[in-house]
Amino acid sequence: MRKFIIERHIPAVGSLEREQLRGAAQKSNEALAQLAPEIQWVESFVAADKTFCVYLAKDEAVIRRHAEISGFPATKITEVRRMIDPTTAAT
Repeated sequence: MRKFIIERHIPAVGSLEREQLRGAAQKSNEALAQLAPEIQWVESFVAADKTFCVYLAKDEAVIRRHAEISGFPATKITEVRRMIDPTTAAT
């Protein structure tokens, strides 16, 4: 599967309470269950008005389908080509 970063514009998402975020995660998991095994949620980062989600997926189309089912927008989808970290600099 390929790795993607999904940017979701969701006004005031950073102000949601823990219980509201739990409900959002449950809704996302329900959509993922319908689309399995073609998609997997790895993690998400919540900012003020956006989330940045890391997904493994067969292709961009299944990510768009997840957005439709879950109701969470896929504002921008970017495929990850490579990863680097501090150890990349090591010789």
